[in-house]
Order: sequence, then structure tokens, then C-alpha cells
Amino acid sequence: MAEPTTTTDPTDVDPAVVAKHPQFPQLDPAAASGSGGTLDSLRDVPITITARLGHTVLPIAEILTLGPGSVVELDELINAPIELTVRGVPFAVGEVVVVNEHFAVRIKNLLPPRIGRTDL
Repeated sequence: MAEPTTTTDPTDVDPAVVAKHPQFPQLDPAAASGSGGTLDSLRDVPITITARLGHTVLPIAEILTLGPGSVVELDELINAPIELTVRGVPFAVGEVVVVNEHFAVRIKNLLPPRIGRTDL
């Protein structure tokens, strides 16, 4: 079986391969907004929202002793605002409420968007 050979000589071109420059149609901004805006196609995409109730720092030795019935006290006060995030980026704050026996968060304030983020 022969070994494949490679060459860097630009005059050594395979005549069976035809390369052309791509032709792209002109984009019409009016056509994109004709469906009601650029975000319409994203309206049904599910995004996970996380509610951050609080946090605490424990040494590993203490975490290893946790079990059913253990209580982990958080640093936040009971009436402290709850932070809502999408992919770790805060977008709102609110308060914990109960709706039909489920925890929920009533949004109290929307946070301004973070412009120029590159870590998303």
C-alpha cells in the first residue's frame, strides 16, 4: 500500500477539484423585522432561571458530617432579596412567596443589562 504524499507546491493542483468563491444573497433588514422583530424566533427557547436563596461556607470535615435532618444555616437574612440569574448573570431581585404550595419568587426589581459581556 502506497503512503499518501503531501505537497506544498501551488502548481500541483488536482484537476478534479473545482473551487469557486461563494455567492451570498444580499440581506434585507426589512425582511428580518417583517416577522415582528429579531427576537420572535427565540421566544419559545427554554432558558433556566436560578433563584439564589443564600450561601454559606463550610469546611469539608463539616460537610462530611451532614445527613438527613441536618440544618445548614445560610448567611442571608430571612427578608433579604433573592437574586434571579440566567447562566450565572443576575437579571432581577425579588422575594420568596408561596403559590399553590410551591415556592416562587415575586420580582421586585429588574437589574440593568450588562453591556459588552464576553463571558456568556
